[in-house]
Amino acid sequence: MTELTTDRLRLRRWTDADREPFAALNADPAVMQHFPAPQTREQSDALIDRTTESFDRLGFGLWALEVLETGRFIGFTGLSVPRFEAHFTPAVEVGWRLAKEAWGNGYATEAAHAALAYGFGPAGLAEIVSFTATTNVASQRVMSRIGMTHDEAGDFDHPRIQPGHRLQRHVLYRITRAQWASTRKD
Repeated sequence: MTELTTDRLRLRRWTDADREPFAALNADPAVMQHFPAPQTREQSDALIDRTTESFDRLGFGLWALEVLETGRFIGFTGLSVPRFEAHFTPAVEVGWRLAKEAWGNGYATEAAHAALAYGFGPAGLAEIVSFTATTNVASQRVMSRIGMTHDEAGDFDHPRIQPGHRLQRHVLYRITRAQWASTRKD
């Protein structure tokens, strides 16, 4: 599995030591406010297990995210294949989930840039999407900062969220390899 490094962050393989802080992150109502419910320890561990399997099968997944200077685990950022059917699937999504203490530092943007570079580089993807509940304005800002474009015609009702639920409506963002390449500075 490839490890990625940015100026301030390491995107790396998950370890057993990540399970407890990740479960705490997933149980935090503030972190999970744009999801139907916080996750149990079992659900949190299952997510780590699925992403580890994704790296083995696809060569990419959700990397554990740590701050280089301190080695502190702060969440994940990476690439995943949505596990539901929608008009834009099959697709590869870039996503992130960070501990509340890590918010406001630009970590999600920095790590998502690295994930996109891996997706359009070694993984050879043609397009990457991202989506979130309409209420998650902070994640929508990250999507814009990393060069993604809101596909308003692609907005959708998430099929795994109960009809009428406040989080059912989702926005869809996209970026192609060509769009990403045109924004590169190096």
